[in-house]
Amino acid sequence: MLALEQLAIAYGPHTVVKDITLSLAEGQIGCLVGPSGCGKTTILRAIAGFEAPQSGQIRLQGQAVSTALQQQAPEQRKVGMVFQDFALFPHLTVADNISFGLQQHSKAQKAAKVKQLLQLVGLPDLGQRYIHQLSGGQQQRVALARALAPEPKVLLLDEPFSSLDAEFREVLARDIRKILKQLQITAVLVTHDQFEAFAMADMIGVMQHGQLQQWATPYELYHRPASRFVADFVGRGVMLPGVMLDEQRVETCLGIFRQRYLPDVRAGDHVDVLIRPDDIVHDDESAIQATVADKAFRGSHILYTLALTGGELVYCLALSHHNHAIGEQIGIRLDLDHLVLFPRTLGAVSGLN
Repeated sequence: MLALEQLAIAYGPHTVVKDITLSLAEGQIGCLVGPSGCGKTTILRAIAGFEAPQSGQIRLQGQAVSTALQQQAPEQRKVGMVFQDFALFPHLTVADNISFGLQQHSKAQKAAKVKQLLQLVGLPDLGQRYIHQLSGGQQQRVALARALAPEPKVLLLDEPFSSLDAEFREVLARDIRKILKQLQITAVLVTHDQFEAFAMADMIGVMQHGQLQQWATPYELYHRPASRFVADFVGRGVMLPGVMLDEQRVETCLGIFRQRYLPDVRAGDHVDVLIRPDDIVHDDESAIQATVADKAFRGSHILYTLALTGGELVYCLALSHHNHAIGEQIGIRLDLDHLVLFPRTLGAVSGLN
């Protein structure tokens, strides 16, 4: 449904997006994440037709709509957009906001479409209210309904939850995912919040300095990050130093482990081992002891920062009925299903992130 092929975008002499290649099938939801200024929104604007490529192309349903030589007009692309600030009209009712893009439809057709969409987004009785009478989450649903009204082939969402309370974002992200899946609409979300991305997306792209570092499923990103940057950006963890005993075994301060994914390593090579909070299990019977350096209560779990005997710091996510004081020693063991290694490079820093 959507394909970006070696896409590059420049503002004057400055290339802000470089060599972006990715694709989404019909009904798939993709997400671009990364720090501010990495080019996420620029790519979204290019898909919508608001930015022209310097090179490469954008294809919708197999048809080239953006190249360095030609641009299809935004209104001809069948692409809908939900903006960060919702961009709703305060002087219009909810129903009139939703039907705003249906100028070519009859009054009866508009009413039927509005009724259908209000039901779909969970606001069946709010058609005659004005925007200021709605909560932030309700306004977001109206913005979604308005974008869906012209039946776009692709829907673009630019930081759609940034103005909402943190605890509400993930719930709304899951609701919107359910709606898009029901309609089989291909969508691209831009966010800096990885939890929103995990809640919504089938495929996630991590960007840095205008380049796509990895395009993969959420599971692959978390368990098989392609670079140190992706490992740092997605999830929380530490890098522990290790030494290869042979091509498969690595020795760390927490023991010897087998690895499968890092090629071209030999005995004696120095590496960094990615350790996530869920890799470390609280185990009173374990011979490995760690000291509680800090703790953060998370309801059902407590996130512990633990100091190992050599001074290294790691995270441990433990059930909250294991409530230990700062300074207390506890037993831990590693449960590593996916051992992620990176070659040690000059200047690489291991530690908390």
